[in-house]
Amino acid sequence: PATPSSPTIPHLPPHISYLPRSSTKNGKTMYSTIPAMFLDVCSRFSGERSKPVYGRKENGTWVTISHDVLREEVEAFAAGLLADVVVPGERVGILSENRIEWAVADFALAALGCPDVPVFPSLTSEQLAFVYADCEASCVIVSNTLQLSKIQAIRDRLPLLRHVIVFNEIADLPPGCLRYADVLASGRQRGSAGQRRQQFEAMAERIRTDDLLTIIYTSGTTGNPKGVMLTHGNITSNIAGALEAIPMNDSDVLLSYLPMCHAYERMAGYYLAFAVGATTYMAESIETVAENLRETRPTVMTSVPRLFERIRLRILGTIDRDAPHKRRIARWALSVGSRWEGGERGPLIAAQRVLAEKLVFSKIRQRLAPQLRFFVSGGAALNVEVGHFFSMLGIHILEGYGLTETSPVLAVNRVGTEELGTVGPPLPNVELRLADDGEILARGPNIMKGYWRDETATAAVIDTNGWFHTGDIGTFTADGKLRITDRKKNILISSGGKNILPGPIEALVVTSPFIEQVLLIGDGREFCTALIVPDRTYVESWFAEKRKTFGSWESALNDEELRAALRDDLFRRQRDLAKHERIRRFALLNEPFTVENGLLTPTLKIKRREAERRYASVIDGLYREATTDI
Repeated sequence: PATPSSPTIPHLPPHISYLPRSSTKNGKTMYSTIPAMFLDVCSRFSGERSKPVYGRKENGTWVTISHDVLREEVEAFAAGLLADVVVPGERVGILSENRIEWAVADFALAALGCPDVPVFPSLTSEQLAFVYADCEASCVIVSNTLQLSKIQAIRDRLPLLRHVIVFNEIADLPPGCLRYADVLASGRQRGSAGQRRQQFEAMAERIRTDDLLTIIYTSGTTGNPKGVMLTHGNITSNIAGALEAIPMNDSDVLLSYLPMCHAYERMAGYYLAFAVGATTYMAESIETVAENLRETRPTVMTSVPRLFERIRLRILGTIDRDAPHKRRIARWALSVGSRWEGGERGPLIAAQRVLAEKLVFSKIRQRLAPQLRFFVSGGAALNVEVGHFFSMLGIHILEGYGLTETSPVLAVNRVGTEELGTVGPPLPNVELRLADDGEILARGPNIMKGYWRDETATAAVIDTNGWFHTGDIGTFTADGKLRITDRKKNILISSGGKNILPGPIEALVVTSPFIEQVLLIGDGREFCTALIVPDRTYVESWFAEKRKTFGSWESALNDEELRAALRDDLFRRQRDLAKHERIRRFALLNEPFTVENGLLTPTLKIKRREAERRYASVIDGLYREATTDI
């Protein structure tokens, strides 16, 4: 069979990395490669120090595995891969939801010197065909029958693909497919456990800091994705920098629900947690996060802002449905908290805040996540109003910032010195500066090796001095915290020449309980309009409160009283915006932006250009018709 066009040297003797396998700084261990981290952590938590490393729910019960069990499975899987499936240097795809086997495959491939190419399980066959043809994958590891069917549908377009490995037990596998359990069994037949361990450690020793660890394809909002090449040194340097900023240790418990294939969760919720010996539970799904929070009682959790917005609306909805006397107390407490967050101080408000904490805020925390020390937020901008809400509840949210190309963390707020509206100061081993036009530039050991087989695209973002051009616009506060204002390419310019940053406006508008999603329109136009996806749960509750009949969803969206209420709410929220920034007209969409309909990226960002194309006639109508302005 055809083989990938890259040098593979599986039988060379071990060589020495240009950094030692590990070193210590400020009491924290820094690793030169991911296999070095894996071996050291598993050794530290073996035998009498054994503790759970991963947990998942099986048949309604949470079960865990120890570092010893994980290490044995990784070593066996690596032996099975090396014997029958891959050659070091080949690229291997991972197409799976979060699960323990995902981590086993990742650690095994890292030690073998096979860069893995993980993708979102929501990708279509067409998207997968591009990724796995582009990286010349020789093997793809999939989770279940659905993901297998996607690969089988495009297999004739992947001439270098020799094997597909399936995690789940499937009775009748097509030719060229292997069961995960069979690869494990094959590995366990390759000598004794001690011999497998010796072979694994010998392979791991060959991995250098500048060797390629993974290729992560950016989802992008336009065009084909680019393969971001990240080395072992990129990731391990980011782990070291993040641990200087984020206080985590082996007593921490995490709940992981974000896709492990995404650079943010892979680093912060997976590698970072593993490096300190923390325990990570894998949520059943995004829909079960609230229930899993109560069950696993995490101390740290990574998330994206949309979860915080949903939690906030759920808490407010619960308060609105409470008994009248409880509702009055809760609303009073929220008013006190809001005044405190707004800067109001004095002995009376301080005393009221203590009472609000005892009567309301502590009880909300107890129901939500009683052991939680802090959330880490990334992936998109955290709305300041949402941040203040959690702050008044006594819940820390450490907002950070980064990109896939930067491994990914560049900056993050620190516990106790959080400043809402900023993403904190840079990591200690990262340099940040602003270009003349305000673009954020980054430099450090975490900057990617480049884009896979695309020197032109690489040169366009990494200049000759090593500065990575993020494409984001920002400013620094007086004490060195970074504030992101918008994406450089997302700046809208009105027909009157006014620059409009859609991100902050959309973040403001989406705090309305009426609104689930919003897309600001205004590039080359006289004024701003918006495509709005209403929040169905809130709209239904609004109809019930007004004692109005809720018929179909389409008829509800045409209800004049509802549209007037939304118009009034938008007017209040936009009062502090400049005139050219305000949404003057809007259209209500009866279908949300989703990954499945092609209007969201897998990281839940709206594909602006695609949405504008699909709703072109609706947008034109907003500027053509004599619609009542807000």
